[in-house]
Amino acid sequence: MSVITPELLTRFDVPGPRYTSYPTADRFVEAFDEADYVQALKDRKSGLVGKQLPLSLYVHIPFCESLCYYCACNKIITKHKERAADYLRYLTKEVELHTRHLGLGQSVSQLHLGGGTPTFMSDDELRQLMAMLRKNFDFVPGGEYSVEVDPRTVDENRLAVLAELGFNRLSFGVQDFDPSVQKAIHRIQPAEQVFKLVEASRRLGFESVNVDLIYGLPLQTPESFDRTLAQINSLRPDRIALYAYAHLPERFKPQRRIHAQELPSGGDKVAMLARSLDAFVDAGYVYVGMDHFALPDDALAVAKRQGRLHRNFQGYSTQADCDLIALGVSSIGRVGATYSQNAKTMEEYCDLLDQGHLPVVRGLALTRDDLIRRSVIMALMCQGHLQYESINLAWLIDFKSVFAKELEQLQALQDQGLVQLNETGIQVTALGWFFVRGVAMVFDRYLQADRNRTRFSKII
Repeated sequence: MSVITPELLTRFDVPGPRYTSYPTADRFVEAFDEADYVQALKDRKSGLVGKQLPLSLYVHIPFCESLCYYCACNKIITKHKERAADYLRYLTKEVELHTRHLGLGQSVSQLHLGGGTPTFMSDDELRQLMAMLRKNFDFVPGGEYSVEVDPRTVDENRLAVLAELGFNRLSFGVQDFDPSVQKAIHRIQPAEQVFKLVEASRRLGFESVNVDLIYGLPLQTPESFDRTLAQINSLRPDRIALYAYAHLPERFKPQRRIHAQELPSGGDKVAMLARSLDAFVDAGYVYVGMDHFALPDDALAVAKRQGRLHRNFQGYSTQADCDLIALGVSSIGRVGATYSQNAKTMEEYCDLLDQGHLPVVRGLALTRDDLIRRSVIMALMCQGHLQYESINLAWLIDFKSVFAKELEQLQALQDQGLVQLNETGIQVTALGWFFVRGVAMVFDRYLQADRNRTRFSKII
């Protein structure tokens, strides 16, 4: 029997950040603007931010043909395909503005197309997008080049185009295979369709195929989700991302179409999570952390074994802790010791670009304290352990003095078997790895100051 019992999951069923960054995006301020971002780009070009690692690129494609009721992403629902061509012109403007400050030919080792639905774009538009990016950046061999795919928008021929364009990783949005659940969330996609696409992806030579699942959706039960888990294990994707549905209709209008009385109880949600953990681990998947599972030979699982995991705004990554250039409406990036976010509406995004401005509308310049705490949180989130001496040498501090209150708080987590503390450092236990967000939260100065956790998803 798994040590991850429903009782244990319930005990730690509290909201908390996902720590794709620290400080988290809710701390961004409008006082950080285009001028601050441009300075960060110039600092990178001049080498003031230290040794330059290859860039990571994120491109947000906001369009979807139909509305999924659970969705909390920044998206535009439209059947007007011509909007993609117009958007591509604005992405080109945005890239050209970047290269004015960065110069042409910056190395890129990671690309992610997200959305929305990137495959809303036609094959020719995707070709134009990739040609534009390759004209301005130098994509290095062996990088991670991934794209999110709505199975309803592609066939094997379209997957072949993605392979031809250099993508080597795919992420399919599945959520649930149960027909009644699919109907309740307005996303009908037969399991056979997904199975065929994954099979085709393997024939085409994609290095890794990820499948996204969501538990806590309307009409789901532990028994119905067991059937989806069995189908996923039969499909055997290289990676699985398992997310909890957060019902926030007051913040996300599409969720108002979900009937609250059809949502599973808290107890059923916890049962679904517990059974999912057991099902995937029993099927041979490695729990990478933070909702992510991977087959033992997948690059993500290998990186975890070798202590090479990193985190960025897309989640866990095998790529080094590098600057992230974010392109498109609402995208969030990181350059040097800064975070930045583009305008969230298409109108403002396009208007700023028409005026010759980068569309950055808010962000954050990290303080020394932010940077120290980020290094601590990312060590715990990615490696699961931290040596006091490494932080002391890197930041010229005395860890035990600076973080005396935090170490005192960790005693309670040690008593619960989640961490081990000793004279030299902190070790997250095998059990604690399932609740690592809760461990990281102890070092979040902002969270500890205001204790306002309602804005976050549950830590499990």
